[in-house]
Amino acid sequence: MAKIHELSETLSNQIAAGEVIERPASVVKELIENAIDAGSDRIRVDFIDAGLRQITVQDNGTGIEADQLDLAFTRHATSKISNERDLFKVATLGFRGEALASIAAVSHVEILTSTDDISGTRALFSAGGKKSQEEAAARKGTQITVSDLFFNTPARLKYLKSPRTEAMKIVDIVNRIALGHPDISFTLSNQSKILLKTAGNNNLKQTVASIYGRPIAEKMVEIQKSDSDFEVTGLVSKPELTRSNRNFISILLNGRYIKNFQLNTAIMDGYGNKLAAKHYPVAVIDIKVDPLLVDVNVHPTKQEVRLSKEKELGRLIVQAISEIMLEQNEEGGFDNLATNQKPSIVDQLQFNLNKNVVDTSRKAAPEVREIKPKLSVPLSYVDLSKPRQDKKYFITESWRGNVAKQVKLSPFPSQKVGNIVSSADEKLQKNLPDLNYLGQSQRYLLAEDKEDLYLIDQLMAQRQISYLKIYQQLQQKIVKQTLLTPVVLEFGKLDFLQLQSQSKRLAKLGISLEEFGQNSFIIHSYPTWIKGDVEQSLRKAFDQLLNSEKNSDQDIFKQLAINEAKMQVSGRKKLTELEAVDLINELSKQLDPYYDASGNKIIVKLSQSDLRKMFKRN
Repeated sequence: MAKIHELSETLSNQIAAGEVIERPASVVKELIENAIDAGSDRIRVDFIDAGLRQITVQDNGTGIEADQLDLAFTRHATSKISNERDLFKVATLGFRGEALASIAAVSHVEILTSTDDISGTRALFSAGGKKSQEEAAARKGTQITVSDLFFNTPARLKYLKSPRTEAMKIVDIVNRIALGHPDISFTLSNQSKILLKTAGNNNLKQTVASIYGRPIAEKMVEIQKSDSDFEVTGLVSKPELTRSNRNFISILLNGRYIKNFQLNTAIMDGYGNKLAAKHYPVAVIDIKVDPLLVDVNVHPTKQEVRLSKEKELGRLIVQAISEIMLEQNEEGGFDNLATNQKPSIVDQLQFNLNKNVVDTSRKAAPEVREIKPKLSVPLSYVDLSKPRQDKKYFITESWRGNVAKQVKLSPFPSQKVGNIVSSADEKLQKNLPDLNYLGQSQRYLLAEDKEDLYLIDQLMAQRQISYLKIYQQLQQKIVKQTLLTPVVLEFGKLDFLQLQSQSKRLAKLGISLEEFGQNSFIIHSYPTWIKGDVEQSLRKAFDQLLNSEKNSDQDIFKQLAINEAKMQVSGRKKLTELEAVDLINELSKQLDPYYDASGNKIIVKLSQSDLRKMFKRN
């Protein structure tokens, strides 16, 4: 066994740097947090080549005394805690005393600092050692320039992502910190090009507009809730404004951006059933809490913390969001979108399926709610191809003569057409037979073939036909239409940069973007597959691209066609007999008329065998 020896200070600092300084964004985070702790209300960040060549952070804080510089770059030297008790009530963002020493261990660092506007000090550090120090003219505050990051630890470079990804991580961390400190003015630039600028006027909604763009900020509402331990404030998006991942949720604890799965879940729970599956809100949740209830000394990056009374805090967040959702509904602020997309409940009856047959052992008829006509036949279609023990199916439908009202079957397993069979084990074919149109209700068309009945969801059928037309257009050479009045669209900087990188894919969609001022594009023409509101359709397309960068072109085309079809066919209207027959004929031409592109059912077939079982007849 080799002899035990003490590591050199240089090597110790490099090891510590590996824990604290993972990438250029880590440098930015640590330096900004030091600037905030120094009482700054103006912070500027500039970087070059994704931060690997240079990062500069300048603030107007208290500055550092000349005789304190050596200590500032020494590990575990700090002005923020002085004894063990202070660890249990940390009120600053930094406290470990590792940041400057760790940064200087893997880069060249120049610091220019002053505690007044009269004189200052300039010092150079490199690879963990001090190179020089001298007096210099400087404004009150501190400016730190980090150059050639990881120059002496090249192995670290291979773990970094692409320059664009690393730049995006810098933008993201500055955005998060700015959201937690709307009272501080932040400026972020990449090679002298401004990426972010906030006013620092303590207006959170204005800060959100600077980061994510004005259209998003306008669709956010304020929340506020408190108890004896916590105060929760912030902004959450209306249910119609969502993203396909959690990246737009920011949780700030005493001004510190943290990651916490339980609190993320609480935010989602606050929306109840107002969010569609796999859709996430835009949210900025600011939590104020007594530092005694928080242990921030869990991880070197301090993004993970340990919370006392975490469950109580989660319940408070759920209450804060659910109350504002209810309040907005009552005021007509927005609708329950996820629920409105489903049929409302008219009648409800319940029956059990056991081993492919309807349970006929019950003597009493199932309870039917508010059935007024004398003849009421429940309509639905269930998969009887597989045994289902102790499963309850709820049918929300009553059929009076030729008039069918709204249907809902829950739970209804997601299945492919090939797996759906009638109770008589007769497989449904993909193509429709020649149907005889009988009539329509508010939602459904009713048709027959011999002894079988067919219920056709009118809206879903119209959307599917529209979807196929749009999808075919996207596969061909796109035709463009010139706008009489060009459209100007504003974005958050992160989205703006991502859209810039998607220019080739946008061109395939027939969309050409021209930069127009800071974080905005001007659009002079639009593809003819867009039929309705051009701006709304374009924003939907951009959201889809931003949330699906890794998807194939075909997946993008499919989802865009689905979204556009929903916008083009947004409501139901009563059809004439000729229109209804034409719709059924058009549907019968489709490869699979029974399901739409998202896997939702369009047609329900009810055979005589199905009806006999529903009426409990042999």
